[in-house]
Amino acid sequence: MFVDRALITVKAGDGGDGCVSFRRAKAEPKGGPNGGDGGRGGDVVFWADTGLNTLYEFRGLRDWKAQNGESGRGKQQFGAGAPDLVVRVPPGTMVFNDETGDLIHDLRPDERVVIARGGRGGYGNEHFKTSVHQTPFEFTPGQPGEFYRLRLELKLIADVGLVGKPNAGKSTLLKALTRADPKIANYPFTTLAPQLGIAELDPERRLVLADLPGLIEGASAGAGLGLDFLRHIERTRVILHVLDAAPEDGLTPAQNYRAIREELAGHSHALAEKTELIVLNKADLLDDDEQRDALKALRRAVPRDTEVLITSGGARVGLRPMLERLWAMLHGEAARPPGWTDAPLPAAGG
Repeated sequence: MFVDRALITVKAGDGGDGCVSFRRAKAEPKGGPNGGDGGRGGDVVFWADTGLNTLYEFRGLRDWKAQNGESGRGKQQFGAGAPDLVVRVPPGTMVFNDETGDLIHDLRPDERVVIARGGRGGYGNEHFKTSVHQTPFEFTPGQPGEFYRLRLELKLIADVGLVGKPNAGKSTLLKALTRADPKIANYPFTTLAPQLGIAELDPERRLVLADLPGLIEGASAGAGLGLDFLRHIERTRVILHVLDAAPEDGLTPAQNYRAIREELAGHSHALAEKTELIVLNKADLLDDDEQRDALKALRRAVPRDTEVLITSGGARVGLRPMLERLWAMLHGEAARPPGWTDAPLPAAGG
C-alpha cells in the first residue's frame, strides 16, 4: 500500500543519572567520592533508505523512542551511552514539526540526520569534591531527551514522471521498460498510487521512472486522484507526457494535452515549466497515414521547442529512442551515444 503522509512522535533517550558513591577499602576509613557520570541518551536518527518508497510502516508504529543512558556507578564507572534509534524513511521525505509547522529537514537519498538529540548524562558526586568539601553527596540527574510530534510528507524522487489522462498507457509503458508490475486494465484509474521502476539502457545508465495516477480536468482543484499525487511530480526532473493516439473519450490527443497542461499549471507554476517530452502512445492502433496525421496535428498544438515521439508500450515500439532522448535531456546532449538506433532494450532493471 502506498502511504505518503504520517503523524508520529519521536522521543530521544534521557541521560542517565549521576551516582553517589564513596570508596571503601581496607585501611582507608575516609575514602573519597567515586561516583561516576551517567551515560548519554540515544539520538533519534532518520535515514533516507533508497530501498523504500512509502511511509506504510508508520501506520502501525506511531511512537518512536530511543533508549535511555545508564546511570553512573561506583568506582568512577560511567554509565553506558544508549545506541541511536535509526528510523528508515523513503528518500524525499519531508519532516515537519507538527506543532509549529516548521520544516525540520528534507531528506535526500542515503542521507542521515539527527532529528531528536539524546539527553546528556548527569554528574556523579566525584565532580563535586573540593579540598574543603571532601564528602559530597551531590549529583545531577540526566537531562531529558528531545521530544517532537512530527508530520511526515513524502514527495517521490525520480528522474522521470509519467503524466497523462487515465488509460493513456502509462502503466503499460512502465511495465515494458522496467520490472515494475503495475495493475493494467481497460478502465480509468487502474493506477491508484504512484509506481516506481528503473529502466536500464545499459549496465552503466539507468533511469528512475514514476508512473502517477491519471489526471482529469479539475485535478488541481481536487477532482479525481490528481490532487493527492500532483505534488510527487514536483520532485521529478523531466515530465514524460503520455498521450493516447486514439483516445476513447472522443477528444483529440492535442485537446487532452492542453487539458493536462492546464492542470499542471493550476497546481504549480514551477511544475508547468519543467522540461517535458511528449509521446504519442498506442501508435500500433493507427496505420501509417493516421500516425502522420495525428503527429502533425499534435505538433501544431504543442510549444515549438517541445519534442514529440511516437511509441507503443504494448507493441514495444519506439522505446529505445524515447529512453535515449530522456537520458540526453537529463544529462546533456553529449550523453547520447553516437549512432543509437531503435535496438531492443536490455533486460529491464528493477
